[in-house]
Amino acid sequence: MGGNPTGDLLAHGIGGAKDLPIPLELAIAGAVAALVVSFTVLAVAWRSPRYDAATSGRPAPAWLDRLTSSTPWRVVLRAVGFAFFLYVAAAAVFGQDTLVNPFLGVFYVLLWVGLVPASVLLGPVWKALSPSRTINAVLARVSGTDPEVGMYAYPERLGYWPAAVGLYAFVWLELVYPHSTEIGPVRLWCAVYLGVMLIGGALFGNRFFERADPFEVYSSLVAKLSVWGHRDGRLVLRSPLANLDTVPVAPGLVGVVAVLFGSTAYDSFKEASPWVRFVQTTSIPSGLIDNVALLVFCVGVGVIFAAGAMATGVGPGTRRSTLPDLFAHSIVPIIVGYIIAHYLTYLVEYGQTTLVQLSDPFSRGDDYLGTADLAVNYWLSFHPDFLARLKVGAVVVGHVLGVIAAHDRAVRILPRRHQLTGQLSLLVAMVFFTVGGLYLLFAA
Repeated sequence: MGGNPTGDLLAHGIGGAKDLPIPLELAIAGAVAALVVSFTVLAVAWRSPRYDAATSGRPAPAWLDRLTSSTPWRVVLRAVGFAFFLYVAAAAVFGQDTLVNPFLGVFYVLLWVGLVPASVLLGPVWKALSPSRTINAVLARVSGTDPEVGMYAYPERLGYWPAAVGLYAFVWLELVYPHSTEIGPVRLWCAVYLGVMLIGGALFGNRFFERADPFEVYSSLVAKLSVWGHRDGRLVLRSPLANLDTVPVAPGLVGVVAVLFGSTAYDSFKEASPWVRFVQTTSIPSGLIDNVALLVFCVGVGVIFAAGAMATGVGPGTRRSTLPDLFAHSIVPIIVGYIIAHYLTYLVEYGQTTLVQLSDPFSRGDDYLGTADLAVNYWLSFHPDFLARLKVGAVVVGHVLGVIAAHDRAVRILPRRHQLTGQLSLLVAMVFFTVGGLYLLFAA
């Protein structure tokens, strides 16, 4: 990543083959071997389910549980989140329509990419900071109603599908829309998002945010790889895989993970030389090509995964059509691995640039936060060997954790005679994702 903020913002993931001195063939061979060996070891040593949401985890220190469950703590978090929201909103409304406006960096970098490490380390941070939840809670208090309960019960058949649509709207804005770095369209997107969230919260209460808020669903899914969880209303410490097993299963979960994974893969794909040459030489409008490609990547990931999950025998009490959502949690570590591999440099380096820009939200030479004179550290870009190993390692570890999560779920819900053979098709799908993902990572 260079020192030009404009180039940084437009380049997104930054870094493909030029940052990766590891041979592609070696990386793919090692990754596939890791998956196959992991599956073989699991088949021999992991014959019964080990994760149970009702018993897993140990209680967190009592003082920490009291603190995080207290009303003052929650109010402070909401106040901090809302104050930051107002600060960034002021930059969006009154700031200049240029790439140095921190609104763009907050939206595309700190929010979208920064949610991943924040949620892995701290838990579902967007749920605690969400301005939509804060406004909904204030309106409910003023009207004397309960923010948990809206006017109607949330239709369970909708599940996570509204969140999947919202996530797709975000990645479309970021990766396809030709004016994605102009303040006006991004500001309009945020206004529509906030309006939909407030209407949904009023109608269906906080259940709407849990299922339909794209950023909350995204953050809460990734937070399942943290060590923080809850059981019987108490804060507990769990292993990340045990926590991952507690992902609530509902319709549309495959749609959510397909959009997250497919859009990240597409972001790599659109930087690959063969695709760039095709777009530049074809007579088909580039806007149409980009729209179709993004849709194909997201739908393709969902179809491949669903086919792999459903290609097995089931017991008399299980419908085959429910299997993709039951196994969708196993894609979460893969998503996190690819986001680290694809966006790490972007987050670290342009995230620092955004921190600098936040001190001057109106581009007048102000220094409200005292960060205007900070120098951006480009250490990652200057150490390609380290970066290469970190990227490939993140992809491989994500897939191995996905195989483990899928195996534990399989030995719980599949008939004994299908517990191993039934996973082979899912393993093939994950191998396909590994090979394809690494190829795109190197080809970008």
